[in-house]
Amino acid sequence: MLTLLVVIFVIAYAAIALEHSIGVNKTASALIAAGLLWTVYATMSGNHDLVGQNLTESLAATAQVVFFLMGAMTIVEVVDAHNGFEVITSRIRTDSQPTLMWFIGFVTFFLSAVLDNLTTTIVMISLTKKLIDNHEDRLFFAGMIVVAANAGGAWSPIGDVTTTMLWIGGQITTLAIMEGVFLAALVNLLVPLLVTGYLLRGKVVVPPPLLESRANHGTTEFEKNLMFCLGIGSLVAVPVFKTVTHLPPFMGMLFGLGILWLVGEIVHRGKTEEEKEGLTLVHALMRIDMSSVIFFIGILLAVATLEHTHILSALAGWFGETIGRLDVIVIVIGLISAIVDNVPLVAASMGMYSLEQHPQDSFLWEFMAYCAGTGGSILIIGSAAGVAAMGLERIHFFWYARRIGGLALIGYAAGALTYIVQYRLTRG
Repeated sequence: MLTLLVVIFVIAYAAIALEHSIGVNKTASALIAAGLLWTVYATMSGNHDLVGQNLTESLAATAQVVFFLMGAMTIVEVVDAHNGFEVITSRIRTDSQPTLMWFIGFVTFFLSAVLDNLTTTIVMISLTKKLIDNHEDRLFFAGMIVVAANAGGAWSPIGDVTTTMLWIGGQITTLAIMEGVFLAALVNLLVPLLVTGYLLRGKVVVPPPLLESRANHGTTEFEKNLMFCLGIGSLVAVPVFKTVTHLPPFMGMLFGLGILWLVGEIVHRGKTEEEKEGLTLVHALMRIDMSSVIFFIGILLAVATLEHTHILSALAGWFGETIGRLDVIVIVIGLISAIVDNVPLVAASMGMYSLEQHPQDSFLWEFMAYCAGTGGSILIIGSAAGVAAMGLERIHFFWYARRIGGLALIGYAAGALTYIVQYRLTRG
């Protein structure tokens, strides 16, 4: 059974990667993979109750991510419909692509630590669409946004789902992870930025024309500023909501969406239906990319079978026996996270190593947070931020692997070396 599951997953992954070559949408491949993997697991395991329980757990975990993603995408669409991003774009004066790349890279890096890498990617890609007209030019920016978002999420306990897992599990503490991983994460961003800035030298920013449909929405300055502040405030408040209530992040996102919806209804209550068209939450829900959301469901449920059948934990155990060196094992786990979801990899690692063996804030856990958080940048499908960018900007798998993957790999290696040297100098 295990061999068959691995073969199905590898074939499905190849189909997703070769989406444009074979002419099959990646969402269809992900859904078929999820269906096949769970069917094989259910029919060959012999324990239907256990399979049903595992599927329920996986569905609950997947739903949390999907609800979070849908809420964040809808909020961004509402802000966009009110021309809210002009609050930022109107203050950007440069027409140099390298300068704009550095600006967007650093904003993404720090914003990701406050929000999370997925939400930040959605916000920043929406922003670049307001700044750059040419799609080919935007692809480079979208790729670097993925790298910057994952790097920024790695040094914050709320910036990436894996660091949040380690934080909740007691493996890391807030100040320690920020102090220990910040420099490595910054190097992870700086190296690709330096190369990309050189490649883009001399290129100018060509802004998109003002869309007529947006121009006719007739939003006032008050409405634009209100919806921008309320939308971004809702996103920023999610980590605070989670910390105060200990409820999952998706609940805070949906709560913020409800508040934004209520305020929108109040602000536009005096307008006719024709004047409100395009500004309502209902319209925003129609504009979000449901194909990307459904793809996310398929890929998460597919990977979940590898977790429940202990394929990933067995792989981690094999690494421990054959490699031996802890730093090399963690680096390899980070590289694997470029291929499969980093959540089950980190979960398996948390099960392999105990806090008695590796205490809180030790080398293993901090280095794991860095490697698992940033390794996913090497391939577009390796992180939630990458999957979101793939859907939002229609990024081809091989384009990303060819143009951004190498830069992300160099940044990953440079950041890993930085952390190891820093740890040996300060605590080794």
